[in-house]
Amino acid sequence: MSQHPIDESLATEPKRGAIPEGTFSIGTGLLIAGVTIYIFFKIGQEALGQEKFKPLVSLWFVMFAIAPGFFLPVEQELSRAVAHRRALNQGVGPVVKKVALLCLSIAIFLVVLIAILSPLITGDLFEGNLIVTVSLAIAIGTYGLLYFTKGLSSGLGRFGEYGFIVGADGAIRVVACAILLAVGITQLTTYALVIVVTPIVGVAIVFGARRLRWHDGPSATWSEVTENLVWLLGGSIFAAALVNAGPITVDLVGDKTDAIRVTQFGNAVLLTRVPLFLFQAVQAALLPRLARLAARGDLVEFKIGFKKLVVLVVGVGLLGTVGAFLIGPYVLELVYEGGIDRRTMTLLALASAIYMMALAIAQAVIALNGHRHVALGWVLAFVSYVVCAWQASDELFLRVEVALVVSSTVALASFGLSLRSILRVSTRN
Repeated sequence: MSQHPIDESLATEPKRGAIPEGTFSIGTGLLIAGVTIYIFFKIGQEALGQEKFKPLVSLWFVMFAIAPGFFLPVEQELSRAVAHRRALNQGVGPVVKKVALLCLSIAIFLVVLIAILSPLITGDLFEGNLIVTVSLAIAIGTYGLLYFTKGLSSGLGRFGEYGFIVGADGAIRVVACAILLAVGITQLTTYALVIVVTPIVGVAIVFGARRLRWHDGPSATWSEVTENLVWLLGGSIFAAALVNAGPITVDLVGDKTDAIRVTQFGNAVLLTRVPLFLFQAVQAALLPRLARLAARGDLVEFKIGFKKLVVLVVGVGLLGTVGAFLIGPYVLELVYEGGIDRRTMTLLALASAIYMMALAIAQAVIALNGHRHVALGWVLAFVSYVVCAWQASDELFLRVEVALVVSSTVALASFGLSLRSILRVSTRN
């Protein structure tokens, strides 16, 4: 990488915008990725049938409980640290190297853990298909690299590259699976492997084209990139587990002979999470912006931009919930042959909307160095999920739906109180 002492690409901070810089670039990639998820689930069920597709539903939700849980903090801390150094006009090279080593260490730990637990994972979640467990281990490496690259892209302000990486993952997966279906391949093994290898293609293209260039700078201590990582990691693990807990709970608690219900519930979860998925565009661009404002001590602009963002998120959440109530079952029937009623669709959409609002507030708390508050909030939310899923109802779907709504509300309340407290203290100082 080039060794210039300063980063001349520093962008000026846009003023008073409700939507952070980079949202639309990232949103384009996420829109492609989001659409391709639904297409992939459709292709997979066409090729394998809903019953045989069930191990891939479990793989999908377990994969996105583990990978974001452990690697999203890496993305966020890399993005924050790089954005902070750029705000101070310092080179970011040493920070990038430190986080790369950290990311590799986490990946190795997770792969070893999966290997140790493989008999349980294979039997309880993947219907005895060892290759699906192997695919999960591969996913740790590929998605670890993906999240690292996203954090670097976001911190450097290269939001087009961020969007490309995310969009390429989904697009390549769909093209590959469509080819498999067209030539008549219906083996579970092949589709499982396609899911987990596609992330590296977009990353390879971006790095091969040298689209992510950074500058050397002052040496970085581990505290610069890990000071809050333990708290952030703890919170992220519980947050990712929570957002993916529904289908996993249905799988583990429900009747093992009714694999179709797991697939149908997973289909419903995907459809009701369209607003939440698109919010990731705002989330990815939001943290670097808030980090820059916090580093400059510009709390006035911090509050103004964030309040406008809250209005946007609430509006999108309400639209998603009302849409799920009015047309959710019809859309599910049209796309995935139904199987889920209006109540379930509405409650899943409501839980997603509340969770999305909690995520937005959590990003603000993180930018103000409130990492431990975020970790505590997600832990409390996950505990409330477990209690509700255990006690709320004898009906499997209802107990999961209530647990998702209650736990998301707990997270929202916790983060709201934390943000209010931190801002009050910061304003006094």
